[in-house]
Amino acid sequence: MTIALSVNLNKIALIRNSRAGNYPDVVAHGRACLEAGAHGLTVHPRPDQRHIRANDIAPLAALLREFSGAEFNIEGNPFAPHLGSYPGLLALVESSRPHQCTLVPDANQQLTSDHGFDLRDDGGRLQPIIRQLQDWGVRVSLFMDPDLEQIRLAKLLGADRVELYTGPFAEAYGQDKADLNALYRQYVEAAELALELGLGINAGHDLNLDNMTLFRTLPGLQEVSIGHALTVDALRLGLTNTVKAYLALCQSPI
Repeated sequence: MTIALSVNLNKIALIRNSRAGNYPDVVAHGRACLEAGAHGLTVHPRPDQRHIRANDIAPLAALLREFSGAEFNIEGNPFAPHLGSYPGLLALVESSRPHQCTLVPDANQQLTSDHGFDLRDDGGRLQPIIRQLQDWGVRVSLFMDPDLEQIRLAKLLGADRVELYTGPFAEAYGQDKADLNALYRQYVEAAELALELGLGINAGHDLNLDNMTLFRTLPGLQEVSIGHALTVDALRLGLTNTVKAYLALCQSPI
């Protein structure tokens, strides 16, 4: 089964925001990724708009409509405050109607997402949001740790997919092999349970050309969202070559 590659454009936007103007152009880079064969684009707007800005969403949604079969994935915290010109995640999703919305429990002060939801605490607040997104025709994925109890709760809340947070796996990769194998087994068990429950499986965070050689073997893996490593690799290989290198991992037989 081919694993879909969704290119996260946050780091391109971060570089753009370090100067005035629109260079590099996020939409142009998104187009280049799609023309190279990427299956979709991911953005994660935050209230401080440190990288992707609210006004990036509409032109990116329009770009995706030019590429049949390519998907737009908007990530974010549905509970994050409105701030300045940031209207909130749900307003951005309602106006752009992406194919998928990935709900993530990041706080505004976090450098990056670093844990999945605890649905024992957040499930009650999330359930009406999940239903609203689905009423808009948007597939809902929840950002989750490979915790079996939490995967079961994700299904009970009505989520369509889970996105497994792969930060700990990426950190362990290349270290003690026994520790890595034990940790990867947790992801395998979470994926097997998700499949049993009828949940789709996505994954993301610090995946790269090295550790994807193992993680791509995860049972039922449908989509990976990769941005930071892909952007860094593009400095050495070029953007088109880098996208093709990741696609080769996503598409090659296991």
